[in-house]
Amino acid sequence: MHRLNKHLDKYNFQLLVKAYPNLSKFVFTNKYDTRTIDFSNPKAVLALNKALLIQSYNISHWDIPDGYLCPPVPGRADYIHHLAELLSRKNFGKIPIGTSILGLDIGVGANCIYPIIGNSEYGWSFIGTDIDLTAIDSARNIVKSNPSLVNKVDIRLQNNPNNILLNAIEEKEKVDFTICNPPFHSSEKEAIFATTRKLKNLNLNKDSKPILNFGGKNNELWCNGGELKFVQDMIIQSKKISQSCFWFTTLVSKQNNLKKVNNSLKKVGAVDIITIPMGQGNKTSRVVAWTFLNKKQQSSWREMRWK
Repeated sequence: MHRLNKHLDKYNFQLLVKAYPNLSKFVFTNKYDTRTIDFSNPKAVLALNKALLIQSYNISHWDIPDGYLCPPVPGRADYIHHLAELLSRKNFGKIPIGTSILGLDIGVGANCIYPIIGNSEYGWSFIGTDIDLTAIDSARNIVKSNPSLVNKVDIRLQNNPNNILLNAIEEKEKVDFTICNPPFHSSEKEAIFATTRKLKNLNLNKDSKPILNFGGKNNELWCNGGELKFVQDMIIQSKKISQSCFWFTTLVSKQNNLKKVNNSLKKVGAVDIITIPMGQGNKTSRVVAWTFLNKKQQSSWREMRWK
């Protein structure tokens, strides 16, 4: 994990239960004499993440509708801290902080995790977009219910499901970065297979019914063409708003997609392309970041927005 991640150490269940008492019914001591939860149980995972948000990120109210994605907070925090470090690379090593720094969360989901963590850690403002109206309503309710987020997070419905970046921001609006967790899979069948394998790794009976322990609706887990097509479409659209964003970034979970992603970025003329490795436990991933701004434009952006 990133050195700034609050979750570098093992979970302190004593503090987490104090922050969110309902978590206690899911906590037990395993055979290694370690306090833990059953990570195959969606309700336990939801309770843990709620406790983490309350304890570490200044959140008083957080909930999501049944069946929607409940992402692991430590991994999402890692992305935020890598983003902060990425911004600092073009700011003389200093992380830009405060509400004037604006991020675009593509696919904010019902959980609104990235804006919560980014605002709490660095004071950033966010635009969050999604194509799912239920997710939009949930995210808006989270913002409305937490004073720390009000007037700092703007949740917007993306009416056209083919638009990733297009029409996400207003004509004269500038965003300092995008953040995106693309759908991993190309079909429901592929998503179920991956979930079954994950549950098997959690030592569940191989005949157990596949349950998405972190939840997830169709558009959150899979799309036509899967992760690669989604990211390539994002790259094409990023060229069309090249002067409206400093760093375009997205997760690329599959190593096999990386070469094709980089080739696509070169074709559209990205000026800088950076791949940032990330890893939590046995899982490895990476953030791919690119910008179309030349050195002069980057300097001007920094002077105007990052003082």
